[in-house]
Amino acid sequence: MSKVKGFTSRIVHHDRLQGFADGPVHAPIYNSVPYSYATTEGLVEVFQGRASGHAYARQSTPTTDSLQSLISEAEQGIATLVFATGMAAISGTLLALLQRGDHMIASRFLFGNTHSLLSTLANFGIEVTLVDATDCAHVRAAQQGNTRLVFVETIANPGTQIASLDEIGQWCAQQNVLFMVDNTITSPYLFNPKSVQAGLVINSLSKYFGGHGTVLGGAITDTGLFDWSHYPNIFPAYQQGDAHKWGLTQIKKKALRDMGGTLSSDGAYQLAVGAETIALRMDRQCANAAALANLLAQHEKVEAVYYPGLASHPQHDRARRWFRSFGAILSFDLKAPYDCAALLDDMALVINATHLGDNRTLALPMASTIFYEMGPENRAALGIGDRMIRCSVGIEDPEDILSCFAEALARLTP
Repeated sequence: MSKVKGFTSRIVHHDRLQGFADGPVHAPIYNSVPYSYATTEGLVEVFQGRASGHAYARQSTPTTDSLQSLISEAEQGIATLVFATGMAAISGTLLALLQRGDHMIASRFLFGNTHSLLSTLANFGIEVTLVDATDCAHVRAAQQGNTRLVFVETIANPGTQIASLDEIGQWCAQQNVLFMVDNTITSPYLFNPKSVQAGLVINSLSKYFGGHGTVLGGAITDTGLFDWSHYPNIFPAYQQGDAHKWGLTQIKKKALRDMGGTLSSDGAYQLAVGAETIALRMDRQCANAAALANLLAQHEKVEAVYYPGLASHPQHDRARRWFRSFGAILSFDLKAPYDCAALLDDMALVINATHLGDNRTLALPMASTIFYEMGPENRAALGIGDRMIRCSVGIEDPEDILSCFAEALARLTP
């Protein structure tokens, strides 16, 4: 088969080109926990990293390996590790790479659970500085002698702020600081973080990658751009062979082997099958989101709409320049005194649920759910008001989505 170049062609034909016995079109599900070797030396070589193979399913199986190869193909990376959830990928990676006394810089505009995780890291003696990453000057100003990495999201959840990705990537490369980018909201279909010099790329596979809301998963991809020989926290045991592999080797040993945030083979299979339609789904979702954002932006009962596809968005030009499309997440503020719950409870098509990237349109109030724990002062610093609603726009017929919102808004009373 000649080399295919298109995103979907590469995804759809990935599994069958991996060389599995008997030529399956989909990677088989390997549910074995242990793996045997003809000789003890063969097992020892796998344990010591001198040969490829599977020692125990907590670290890998042929099925998860196939999914990892698929994600590396999509992200144009050199290697990937998959985890049970996106948060397991983030927490495992940070705990594997950071030590007491280290410092990291993170965008202030982060998913609520990621924000909570960074607070936990501070309890372990890891210093975290939150900055407005839409301006690289704030990142540069936060640098310390012990700064190890910078962490941002491509499109922030839920405020849709877009970090100064290219400038931050250039600065990190100049400073030999690891640039870690969460690509969940854009996905590898809309954006390639390697293009802005990201060293590690996070994806919550539960979202757009899998797409159907039926399985959890997360991934960390090494783009090959970061020189791990300059990173001070790599354990001596992992400093062997190609230095480009040192980072993921340590993450695999510390986060998967020691912490156990393992993705099952069944989950890996479902995610790989779901990924085949990512382009089809996201084209429809992004188009629906753009139409809904335009409707809401013109409505008299809506105070503000947060969507990168609107010309009024502060980082609209960045989104046009970097992303294939503007994404399928939007948030909006109702005008006072209208109530979020009254609107959401009146929309039969829209599901009250916390998730995103689903085929179905989902919505929920931000202040009273995901960001409730951080309190009103911290929410205000993130631009999250009491009347903000986040929508993950699905693949339904656009006229049904628009009429659902328009009719519910028309019925909404103070």
